[in-house]
Amino acid sequence: MSRIGKQPVPLLKNVEFSIDADNIATVKGVQGTGTLRIHPEIKVEINESEIIVSRASDSKEHKSLHGLYRSLINNMIIGVTEGYKKKLEIIGVGYRAAFTGGVLDLNLGYSHPIHFVPPPGIDIEVDTKTKKNPILIISGVNKELVGQVAAKIRSLRKPEPYKGKGIRYVDEYVRRKAGKSAAK
Repeated sequence: MSRIGKQPVPLLKNVEFSIDADNIATVKGVQGTGTLRIHPEIKVEINESEIIVSRASDSKEHKSLHGLYRSLINNMIIGVTEGYKKKLEIIGVGYRAAFTGGVLDLNLGYSHPIHFVPPPGIDIEVDTKTKKNPILIISGVNKELVGQVAAKIRSLRKPEPYKGKGIRYVDEYVRRKAGKSAAK
């Protein structure tokens, strides 16, 4: 039995969970709604205060799907109650960020500014007050989409190892290299 798949998903009181005949699970909560198409071989049951995910057989495919769908349902429930956040820090002289009119404008040392339009369901906030470096706060209901948007923004200027300039996660450690040594 899958260690993760056999654990029941706790269903909070302020969350509505439903599954229809087409195996589409819908979760509604304070932060928003989420939907997920569930594999036909995976069975989802709703008890009083928990959701139980079970599988059809012990084949390798069913075992892997069992834990996957349990985690996806749990992530949706956490997303509609608390939401997900990723924080990115922009480090570099002259590197700037501004979020106006639904578009993230980034100046990252290139000859042109970069305009990034977030997908629906993603909120971006630029915090320039708390630290010297601007911090981007990416939040949303869908864990996968929040991580994907954060990775896309980070890929626009990855942190380089010599001076540490670029976009990095707030808690990320960038290993620094020594530059050229002076001629003797």
